[in-house]
Amino acid sequence: MKKFILELRRREVFRTAGLYVGVAWILVEGASIVLPTFDAPDWALRWLIILAFIGFPVALVLAWIYDISDGGIHVQSDHADTIVEPLFSRKTDFMVIGVLSVALIFSLYLNISSGPDAIEDIEPVTILIADFDNQTGDPLFDGSLEQALNLGIEGATFISTYPRTNALTQARELELGDTLAENVARLIAVRQGIGLTLAGSITKAGDEFELRLRAVDPTGQVVADINADATSRSDVLAAVNSLAADMRKELGDNSLDVKQLASGEAITATSLEAIKDYVTAQDLARASQDEEAITYYKKAIERDPDFARAYSGWGLSAFKIGRNSEAEEQWDKALSLLDRMTERERYRTLGLYYTRVSLNYDNAIENFAKLVEKYPADGAGHNNLSVLYFLTLQFDKAVAESARLIKIYPKTTLYRSNHALNAMWAGDLETAVTAAESVIAEDPAAFKPFIVLAMAALDAGDNEAALSAYQRMAATGPRGKSLADIGVADVALFAGDAKQAETVLLASIEDDRSGDNERGIGVKTIALAETYLAEGKNTEALEALRSVSMDSLEDGLLVPGAIMFAKLGEFDAAKEIADRLGNQLRPQSRAYAKLIGGVIELERERFVPAIDELKAALGFADLWIVRYYLGQAYLAAQYPVEAGAEFDAAYERRGEAMAMFFDDIPTWRYMAPLATWSEKARGAVAGMSKN
Repeated sequence: MKKFILELRRREVFRTAGLYVGVAWILVEGASIVLPTFDAPDWALRWLIILAFIGFPVALVLAWIYDISDGGIHVQSDHADTIVEPLFSRKTDFMVIGVLSVALIFSLYLNISSGPDAIEDIEPVTILIADFDNQTGDPLFDGSLEQALNLGIEGATFISTYPRTNALTQARELELGDTLAENVARLIAVRQGIGLTLAGSITKAGDEFELRLRAVDPTGQVVADINADATSRSDVLAAVNSLAADMRKELGDNSLDVKQLASGEAITATSLEAIKDYVTAQDLARASQDEEAITYYKKAIERDPDFARAYSGWGLSAFKIGRNSEAEEQWDKALSLLDRMTERERYRTLGLYYTRVSLNYDNAIENFAKLVEKYPADGAGHNNLSVLYFLTLQFDKAVAESARLIKIYPKTTLYRSNHALNAMWAGDLETAVTAAESVIAEDPAAFKPFIVLAMAALDAGDNEAALSAYQRMAATGPRGKSLADIGVADVALFAGDAKQAETVLLASIEDDRSGDNERGIGVKTIALAETYLAEGKNTEALEALRSVSMDSLEDGLLVPGAIMFAKLGEFDAAKEIADRLGNQLRPQSRAYAKLIGGVIELERERFVPAIDELKAALGFADLWIVRYYLGQAYLAAQYPVEAGAEFDAAYERRGEAMAMFFDDIPTWRYMAPLATWSEKARGAVAGMSKN
């Protein structure tokens, strides 16, 4: 071995290796800078590196065989032969050292000057995907291509797609039809401040298909126009992924995920047929037809047994109709297939599970916080995070998050409307009214911001202005009219006019029955029971309560329903609801369970146990309605000072009383008795001082 190494040195193989590595290093580093400047294809640099590796052993072999001397190039002599003095032996040493030094300095310079790979700061953009112009006549492509494109396009961290369902709802409210044709989508995009509309088409020639996708800005200018071909019907999904990858590149995305998408590695469903069934199921679920939706989720899974989102959709629909064991089984399957989803899908699926199924809001907040950190332009992620802060009574954080969101998307009315409501609950009525009025001025179909105007008027003692706001809300359409009716009834109850509230509610319930508005029927029937109780019509109140299905998951139905049962002496019915709420993971649910227990004890005139239950409720969640009833319990137990403190706290937090179950349903009527209770507490304290 020693002789072999000496021979390598004699034949200058080591020098050749060092010189070759140094030169190759410099060439590759230089090419990595120069080639992109001239828009050279990616394969050029790859082939240069491959050739450099191939050339290394070739150079060593040539160094072993040949030698360069004063006489030219010679075949290396054996050791025993006459030795030919190499040309510039010492100079060669210096040359090798010099080349290696230059290569090292050059490499260090590049690393220090450029630092880690910089991620280009691309401006966030919202995209609305219009309906594909399906010129093939094949119904498979209706709805499925848009969903597939959405999955691919949202892999870019700076892109957020505007929900097509929201756009369709707005199109219907504006009487633009039931589809999102390019012209309709572009109109919605302009109204909502959406950056780009993606308009696609698919045509057929023989067995082959041609797909085209254009990105159109609000002025109508086409900023990107790309094509993809499919050799057969089964290849169309791959072509859609190719469109998504190319469009992302056109919009500035150079991430590795684009290359994975283009090569098909990031596809989360294996067939358009499965996606088509999934889209149908989603539409049915949104229409509360969950039984029918499950049928289509099953079809999607039959076509693609690893379609994770179909399992999560099935699980959610089963959960909504009370089939909990079935829901748990499907969610377990969905969660086991998270690796089949894109990263953004994983965050959204987990967020949906924590928010809607397990009611683990802390985990949901953590999950959505990670989503918006990774995808800063994700409007839905920011919005969900804001809603979760609101649901966990962190109103300041909710306002801050929605303010952050509308800075990114200043024209999106949904986000601005939510910001107005967040500010209302936080008690910042000035900010709330400003935001609400700006939404109303720009979007005639928006109806929820009128709640803010009505509540601000009520807080100022102007009932007529509140009724005027509800009248304007009613003019926005059927949904606005339904919500406005309970607002009008709420004002009537606050003013002590139970008869007027009864008239409004009975008429509105019939309207909701005609429109199949089950939620509207439920909340209004509960309000009607409260109205009957205020009129002394206990029998009618109980009949109204019993007509409402308590299988609902909504606090706005369950909690006031249970309280009404307790006030009517139906303690078992109230306790049954409390037990259901007490078995949920969400702290607010357990707080409501304790609240109901406290009201039951209060109605039984067991005041100290009522105080214990209500204070326990505060341990789970500091809810306005708990403070309201805790004050009553203290006063009944002859602790007027403590009662007054609770009533004062409730008044200071009256923004929460505007829709206390966080469902946009007005509940200002509770403020009228609060004033009466506060006066009683002050009178009792005054009586104590006289004694």
